[in-house]
Amino acid sequence: MSERLEDIAVQMVAGGRGLLAADESTSTIKKRFDTINLESTETSRRDYREMLFRSDEAMKKYISGVILFEETLYQKAADGTPFVDIIRAAGSIPGIKVDTGAKPMVKFPGETITEGLDGLGERLAKYYEAGARFAKWRGVIAISSSLPTRGSVRANAQALARYAALCQEAKIVPIVEPECLMDGKPGDHNIDRCAEVTESTLRIVFEELAEARVSLEGMILKPNMVIDGKNARKASVEEVAERTVQVLKRTVPSAVPGIAFLSGGQTTEEATAHLSAINGFDLPWLVTFSYGRALQDSALKAWNGKPENVAAGQREFTHRAEMNSLAAKGSWKKDLEQAA
Repeated sequence: MSERLEDIAVQMVAGGRGLLAADESTSTIKKRFDTINLESTETSRRDYREMLFRSDEAMKKYISGVILFEETLYQKAADGTPFVDIIRAAGSIPGIKVDTGAKPMVKFPGETITEGLDGLGERLAKYYEAGARFAKWRGVIAISSSLPTRGSVRANAQALARYAALCQEAKIVPIVEPECLMDGKPGDHNIDRCAEVTESTLRIVFEELAEARVSLEGMILKPNMVIDGKNARKASVEEVAERTVQVLKRTVPSAVPGIAFLSGGQTTEEATAHLSAINGFDLPWLVTFSYGRALQDSALKAWNGKPENVAAGQREFTHRAEMNSLAAKGSWKKDLEQAA
């Protein structure tokens, strides 16, 4: 495998393959396990991730990389095989979430700043040694009639840029993720407000990336789609795609090799349908998925924490991965969902 950042970045988004976001924090995965009445322990988390990573068809055909939580990066399967080795054996790239979470931003009510820059250079060196070749940092941008403030967007953009520069220095491809929330409170903004906030946010993010001397060719952008808030859903699939592409073409340089969308609280099928419609446009970047829930929800329910359901869980995961791979090529159709 090439160690050039530019080559790794392209491999992450090419060929209709996309990223599995399996970087849920311990508290987040506990919430997911609560939905199937499963206690979150190191063993149960291992068993769940092993089910996904050993889904050979999904991993080899449809998943280009896996974003891991720090625990999972160093974790081993039940037979003692490191997860990193299982991922690499499938032709997929191990990655790592490196931020330490969005915390309330002092003097900015209702807004957050993502932390984790302290000691990041040293941590990245250790992650590289453990096998990680890309990383992820999420900046969270609230949307309301009065938010976000320019100060909070600028602060999060500067943090994203510093993180990205440190990653590239460590020979790790940064995923730059400025998420304008569709499911945050109050979640009742319309698609016009989302477009306005997303466009202004991306402009500032790319200004800060330039100031930090980040190589655009050696990074991936992970943005939200332009969509109504969760309490104001009206826009059609076609409108979401059109508005999203319009904003991205206004703000994202063509030097960026790829865009891997987050699902951001969309339903499983919405995330797939929107991605496919976006890929129906003529785009200067490779555009794919970097989904967590939209790839995992049906697999988690089918597995239900029981060893005898591993095959069922893997079938669901493979189906979702295949549907999103088709969407990354612009060829998903609603009737294909019935093939599961």
